[in-house]
Amino acid sequence: MIELVGDFMSKDYKTLLQYAEAEEIINKSKFIGYAKPVDSEDEAIEFIEQIKKKHWNATHNVPVYIIGENNEIQRYSDDGEPSGTAGVPILEMLKKEEIKNLVIVVTRYFGGIKLGTGGLVRAYTSAAKLAINEAKVVEKVRNIEYLIRMDYTLHGKIQNELINSEYIIKDTIYDDKVNIFVYCKTEESNKFVSMITDISNGKAIIEEKEEVYLTIHDGKVIEE
Repeated sequence: MIELVGDFMSKDYKTLLQYAEAEEIINKSKFIGYAKPVDSEDEAIEFIEQIKKKHWNATHNVPVYIIGENNEIQRYSDDGEPSGTAGVPILEMLKKEEIKNLVIVVTRYFGGIKLGTGGLVRAYTSAAKLAINEAKVVEKVRNIEYLIRMDYTLHGKIQNELINSEYIIKDTIYDDKVNIFVYCKTEESNKFVSMITDISNGKAIIEEKEEVYLTIHDGKVIEE
C-alpha cells in the first residue's frame, strides 16, 4: 500500500492496516475490542460514537486514541470503571508498542463477577491486543520513488544491483530507453543516487519523483 507523505507525519511509524474486532469472555463478562486506523481526532471521535450507538446497552464502552508523530493527541476514558483500570492501561500499551494513528474501543457486558483492579487491567488490555492483532500492525516507511532511465546495455547490470541491494522495483517500462521505477528509503537517497551514478559511469538519468509511505507487514510491501 502506497500513500503520499503528508505534513502531519515526517518519519517512519507503526499503525494498523485495517479495521478489526475481537471478542473474549472473562469470568462471564463479555469484552469486545474494536480497532481502526485513523488520521484525525474527528475520525476517532466519529468511530467511538458509532460503537457507543451500536452497544448503547453495554455496561462500559472504553475509548482510547493516539494520533500524531509525537503522540500529540492522546485521549482515553475509563467510562465508569475504577480509575486507571481501563483506558489508561490500553493507552500505555499503545505507547509502549509505539503504535499510533489509531482508535480503540473496548465494550464490556458485565457478567456478574467482579474482576478486581488487576483483573480489569488485564482484561481491557487483552481485548485491545486481540483487536490490534486482527487489524494487523504495519510499518509506514518513508521512501522516495526514483525513475532511472538508461540504455538497454545498462539494464541487466543496474537491475541486478537493485535486486541484490534489496531495493523495491515498482515498474519497468521499455521505449527507446529502459525506464525503471524504484523505491529507496528516504534516509538512503544519497547512497542510492551515488550507487546508480557509479555503476552506470554517469550515463543513467536519475529523476526523483515523489516521497511516499510504503506499508510494510512482516517485512513485505503490501500492495494497493
